[in-house]
Amino acid sequence: MAGNDTADDTHGYLLDNRQSEAGIRFGALAELFDPVTFRHIDQLGLAEGMRCWEVGAGGASVPTGLAERVGPTGTVIATDLDVSWLRDTADGVIEALRHDVAADPPPAGGFDLVHARLVLVHVPDRAEALRPGGTLLLEDADPGLQPLLCPDESGPEQRLANRLRSGFRELMATRGADLAYGRTLPRLLREAGLEDVRADAYFPITSPACAVLEAATVRQIRERLVAAGLATDEEIDRHLANVATGRLDLATAPMVSAWGRRP
Repeated sequence: MAGNDTADDTHGYLLDNRQSEAGIRFGALAELFDPVTFRHIDQLGLAEGMRCWEVGAGGASVPTGLAERVGPTGTVIATDLDVSWLRDTADGVIEALRHDVAADPPPAGGFDLVHARLVLVHVPDRAEALRPGGTLLLEDADPGLQPLLCPDESGPEQRLANRLRSGFRELMATRGADLAYGRTLPRLLREAGLEDVRADAYFPITSPACAVLEAATVRQIRERLVAAGLATDEEIDRHLANVATGRLDLATAPMVSAWGRRP
């Protein structure tokens, strides 16, 4: 979920953590998905004194929740390409490090839990960072499973919303994003040598946080949508006005959660 993107990029991350909308997106993503993430983490038995690596942390909500669970005797290493959103987490338990999981070696020391959410890279390649018996929990989207912003396409507002979402997916694909990545996570965990692999999926059908997330995302990518001929400024303004009414039922792509244990 992290990364630095410029207007001239044709590869890499589409959503820039440095833009003002990033904080709004982080808040909406936390409201939507933190309960799911921590339901899995709590079921996996994270306890005081354990060491965690939060990959591509983005905002502070997940590292903070991990720190609450491992306590003062535990450790949380939170890494990202842009750690500016983690500056307020330096409490002795959380260590924020600038890190590219696709290129850099894992942080030193083994981990009881490695977690990544919406990072869109092959984190299973870093399974060697786990201690024996440690768990890798990956959570990523699969827009191909449910590609619509408005599954109930009941009128022109919903049709416009779905067309703009299609444009967003097209922009992601041009940057190499695998829009079917979520469904591959169980297989990737097994191929990384992990055992007891399991997975499930979650997506909201409608939520106020979905509207907040949609508006912030569209504002971040509007120039790219227009430049690519995928939408006009008038259509984007009309869509944002429709979202602001609160009368659209806006969904997200399914988030697949998959986990496995290192023998």
